[in-house]
This record gives sequence, structure tokens and C-alpha cells, in this order.
Amino acid sequence: MAKSQQTFNKSEKEKKRLKKREEKRKKMEARKLEKEEKGGESIPFAYVDQFGNLTDTPPDPADKIKVKAKNIVLGVPKKEDVEEEEYDPIRKGKVSYFDNSKGFGFIIDTEDQEKYFCHVSGLIDEIQENDKVQFELEKGNRGMNAVRVKLI
Repeated sequence: MAKSQQTFNKSEKEKKRLKKREEKRKKMEARKLEKEEKGGESIPFAYVDQFGNLTDTPPDPADKIKVKAKNIVLGVPKKEDVEEEEYDPIRKGKVSYFDNSKGFGFIIDTEDQEKYFCHVSGLIDEIQENDKVQFELEKGNRGMNAVRVKLI
């Protein structure tokens, strides 16, 4: 006598699949009945007001703002040119902390009191804590770094 090819696991999966199909059919029929009762208004609309909030009432046509197509700018806005007189790339500061054994430290800018990271690879002169230095800023992985650091 041959063994049945359909195992218990296969029959359970088949039962689940048939049950899901039946539930799906029942939901579809319920949606059809609901649509017939409401007269075709089964999908509610959501509107966005002038402040970007979702509402269920349509916006007032009097509040509509007309925008000309030529005024729409696509892309990133152009960077304004900064005059050389306004921005000095060489900044001055004071070394607040520097560890020679680890090879890094921090410099506090005298103008804006901002603290900048400084690595030994960005040094021109040897520095120690409380030295007055001049440096340039360069974008690093975690923010702005002081580079080309030398004593004043």
C-alpha cells in the first residue's frame, strides 16, 4: 500500500490558502454592497489647505494663488558670491587643549568663540595649550577642522 503524497503540513497550508481566498471574497462583496448603499461615494477625499494641513472640506477658490510658470525655479539656487574683503580665510584663536601623544586637540576661535578640532597632520608649527595661533577652516567628517595651524 502506497503512502499518501499529501502530508499534514501540506494540507494545513492548503486550508490556510483557501481560508484567505474566502475572506478576500467576503471583503470584496462587503465593499460592493457598501458602494451600492452610498450611491458610489465610497472613496473619501482629503484636501490640503493653504498651511499644508489635511482637511475634509475643499479649499476656497478665492484663496487660490496664481503662480506664473516662468517664476518657478527648478534646481539648487545659485550661491551668492562673497567678496574677498568680507571673508578672511585666515582666523585667529587660542589652543584650549592639545595632546601630543594622541596627536589632536581643540582651538577656540577668538571671533565667535567656536571650538574647532585640530589634528597633528594639520599643523605647521608645534603647538601647546594656551598658545595663540592662526589657522584656516576645512570641512571634515564631523564638522569644521582647523588646518594649516601656526603660531602667531
